[in-house]
Amino acid sequence: MNDPIKPKHRKRKIILLLLVIFAAIGGYIGWDRGFREHPQEAWINSTPELRFMYGSIGAEHDAGIPYWIWYVLPRVFPEKLPGPGGYASLGVPWQQGQEVPVGFTKKTIGFPRVGNNCAVCHTTTYRATPDSIPVFVAAGPGHTTNVGAFFRFLVDCAKDPRFNADNIMTEINAVTDLDLIDKMLYRFFIIPITKQRLLEREAQFKWLYRKDFPDWGRGRDDAMNLTKYFMIKLPMDDTFGPTDMPSNWNLKKYQHDKGHRMNFAGDSHDAYSVIMDSALGLLGAPPKRKEEFVGHVKWLHEYLGNLPAPKYPFAIDQNKAVQGKALFDANCARCHASERTGTRVPLEEVGTEKDRIDTWNHEHAKASNKVVKDMGLERRGLVEDEPLNGYIAAFLDGIWLRAPYLHNGSVPTLRDLLQSSERRPKVFYRGYDVYDQAKVGFVTAGAEAERVGTKHDATQRGNSNQGHEFGVQLSDADKDTLLEYLKTL
Repeated sequence: MNDPIKPKHRKRKIILLLLVIFAAIGGYIGWDRGFREHPQEAWINSTPELRFMYGSIGAEHDAGIPYWIWYVLPRVFPEKLPGPGGYASLGVPWQQGQEVPVGFTKKTIGFPRVGNNCAVCHTTTYRATPDSIPVFVAAGPGHTTNVGAFFRFLVDCAKDPRFNADNIMTEINAVTDLDLIDKMLYRFFIIPITKQRLLEREAQFKWLYRKDFPDWGRGRDDAMNLTKYFMIKLPMDDTFGPTDMPSNWNLKKYQHDKGHRMNFAGDSHDAYSVIMDSALGLLGAPPKRKEEFVGHVKWLHEYLGNLPAPKYPFAIDQNKAVQGKALFDANCARCHASERTGTRVPLEEVGTEKDRIDTWNHEHAKASNKVVKDMGLERRGLVEDEPLNGYIAAFLDGIWLRAPYLHNGSVPTLRDLLQSSERRPKVFYRGYDVYDQAKVGFVTAGAEAERVGTKHDATQRGNSNQGHEFGVQLSDADKDTLLEYLKTL
């Protein structure tokens, strides 16, 4: 006789096998479309400059935005940007023919995502005339980019009830043809999760909405408060210390054994520490793969350490420059070409405003160093045992391209810096990239500068242009001669 139980067992095995197969297929699809990491396109690593501008440092994992959501947000919420033109209204440097701006990285981790790297704050553009094609300079100060407006844009979009699957998918479908799996993932998972993750940033960015804090404007951020609120997650306090984006070329000039310190107030020991901490800030979380992250930091340290400052690209009167060297030695070299260079000058000597210093203290440094140590990362770190009582005397290599000047970017040109503080412009516009060869800086007044730029009012908190009154007693002719020498640095 046939055993009636065997067909039942056979049927169960077949069903179980099918379930296992379907689960394996589903698991593979979930991994492939949600988590599988693909290398970036080969062209990105074809030159060091391209890698610096577009290479991933791992920020796409936790801080990345799904590419198609990033793409359509300006279409759905144009009124939340500073002006027309999509992301270009934020002043991000955007090379012709590139899919994303400089400092934005695209990488597929399951699905294409957009993150940021160091170039978002450290790439300069300049033009000789309004009709000129922009020149892009890696590791220069990102004087055109409005970082604060970008942060607010993302949060404001997420808070809007129109940020939902129906509206976002309508715009995505208008610009691309996703396959069925990606459409389902975007509608039911990626869009809701992205909205929630952006809303979680609202508390961290709350201080950017304070009415008693003026906007950073183009080319500035509040670096140490960002560290407090992002890395060590302290509650918001009443400090406000926006600073100009610094240049990051030729970092090997900073030598720890000579007492050199990094950051405007000397908060960090060395360039390696600054690069690591900045990269962690972009990641927004501990690195997914520590060894890979450290590899990125080491590469950046090597690249930026040996990258020379750009040469002044316009004509220089060499005879005047030679004469200007003597004026420089008499008025500037004591701080900017001596053993003091790269070290802290007391606030009472330099005379600039102190808001930036007030944003940071030793307890903050200790807490930040502990956070990084707990991640298993090693660096000299932030300074815990020195009084932060002044600002670093800057090296002047490439000074011609580092406008606006002073630590808070409150003086538009070098010519203005050679005026006493009461004669310096109280109001000007930051972020226009047409170069002013006569004053050595950027054009900061006029219809186009006002249309493109953001207003800087030196009477507002954190914006003071006081102090650094060195060389102000020189005649106008001598000032022009000194400027000719500074162009050569």
